[in-house]
Amino acid sequence: MASVPSLASSVNQRVADALASALPDAGASDPLLRRSDRADFQANGILALAKKAKANPRELATTVVEGIDTAGLIQEIEVSGPGFLNITITDRAIVETLAARAADDRLGVPLAAKPGTTVIDYAQPNVAKEMHVGHLRSAVIGAAMVEILEFTGEKVVRRHHIGDWGTQFGMLIQYLMEHPHELDHKAEQGTEVSGEEAMSNLNRLYKASRALFDSDEEFKTRARARVVDLQAGEPETLALWQRFVDESKIYFYSVFNKLDMDIQDPDVIGESGYNDMLVETCKLLEDSGVAVRSNGALCVFFDDVKGQDGNPTPLIVQKSDGGFGYAATDLSAIRDRVGELGASTLLYVVDARQSLHFKMVFETARRAGWLNEDTKAVQLAFGTVLGKDGKPFKTREGETVRLVDLLDEAVDRATAVVREKAEKIGLSEAEIVENGQYVGIGAVKYADLSTSASRDYKFDLDQMVSLTGDTSVYLQYAYARIKSILRKSAEAGDRKPVAHPELELAPAERALGLHLDHFGELIAEAAVEYAPHKVAAYLYQLSSLFATFYEQCPVVKPEPELVVGENRLFLCDLTARTLSKGMSLLGIRTPEKL
Repeated sequence: MASVPSLASSVNQRVADALASALPDAGASDPLLRRSDRADFQANGILALAKKAKANPRELATTVVEGIDTAGLIQEIEVSGPGFLNITITDRAIVETLAARAADDRLGVPLAAKPGTTVIDYAQPNVAKEMHVGHLRSAVIGAAMVEILEFTGEKVVRRHHIGDWGTQFGMLIQYLMEHPHELDHKAEQGTEVSGEEAMSNLNRLYKASRALFDSDEEFKTRARARVVDLQAGEPETLALWQRFVDESKIYFYSVFNKLDMDIQDPDVIGESGYNDMLVETCKLLEDSGVAVRSNGALCVFFDDVKGQDGNPTPLIVQKSDGGFGYAATDLSAIRDRVGELGASTLLYVVDARQSLHFKMVFETARRAGWLNEDTKAVQLAFGTVLGKDGKPFKTREGETVRLVDLLDEAVDRATAVVREKAEKIGLSEAEIVENGQYVGIGAVKYADLSTSASRDYKFDLDQMVSLTGDTSVYLQYAYARIKSILRKSAEAGDRKPVAHPELELAPAERALGLHLDHFGELIAEAAVEYAPHKVAAYLYQLSSLFATFYEQCPVVKPEPELVVGENRLFLCDLTARTLSKGMSLLGIRTPEKL
């Protein structure tokens, strides 16, 4: 089905046509339409246009109003102040537009006019290291952007740039070579290995190898030699390195599974995936003059990047000892993603503390011609997760919080909340456990996504699983409540959700309807601005408007007139579908009973 034009876009077009007729020499003009408390919409663009044309803005506004085609859409237009237009939509137009949206699986949300290919780099844990609270935001924000972009028609390629290379592997591999059973599994053959067991093995081996590295000079020498073997691709060394990667993936995937995220093995391309490109990347940069040798290192300099001493701070692509830094890998990844994957956009969901690094990497790629007008790179920089005290989130002992522990506690808290209401709505123990997972993980995700990515936020589980306020639980309960209303109505059998455009709408029905109509424009805006928090804000407002509607407009009891009840059930149904779709774009489940 073709996308359904929003009421705002339809009104905007009619005002724009009238503006063009009133001032034919002015060219295309934007009426600057926005939602208003005085009417449904307000057009503010006439002031600027009148100033440009040296016309009286109020007289121009009056002329424009006379030329606007109101048929089937606009109930009233009022000229306000120095030339604002206050515009009220007909009730029929609201219901007919919503009915057209309801008939479409996409709820009338349009596809992007010119979709491209976005390679999104997110969820980047490190091999042989435990995931902690610092890994949460990249995963959650990145996964939401994947869903939002794909829903708008963008081709999305996922990339998980895991840390799977570096000098620390010399120590780990050498220790495993000398203690070959340290990564053996206790589980019987054919039994699936748990993420906890995999991480336990890796932690034990890391601590033992670090202790030996720090205390035994001969082992330290052998470990450093093993780094050389790894970089040279020596087969036995590579095979042991691969064991660390595979063991780590068992753990990674178990954590992502807790987060209800789908991570596919082909999308996991770590630092090692670009090793074969590093030498060529450096040669291309040096031959083109983008990078120059400085004290033996291959560097890129920038006029606006200086250290505290006032001297230029370069991006070091290759160290003076011949080793490659993160910049060489990141630049090689850009070459691969643009040249091989055909990316038109590279989106990096990375901690804001790495902003300077990526600013220099992107500028270097532009100078080299790998990024241009047709291909852009964007860092979706995110802030820090803070504790209730407003400081970086730590355990009582001052250690970084394990992500698994945090997620388990969220699910435990949420399950307790679900259990309190379980008997009243007839949930089985299995449903309580399942819904506890959905509510707990949804609470963690929503707390993250309802905050602008660039801002820090406080991690407060008590607030996250609250049934009131701006929480995912509030939204999930709103959805479940609507589904309960629809089920009871269906069981009664006397009415069903049907749109009735001939009806006059109550104020709460109008407010809910106009907000439902804005869904498509909101999703498009969130996709263009990489702003999942705008989806969260929209859904919270939708739930709040529904609560007001349900309080003021009887749906089932006391029983309203048949057509009125059917129209209100229609609004309930479309609200539930919009909530479910919006939450799914954020990676959050909506249980039918809660």
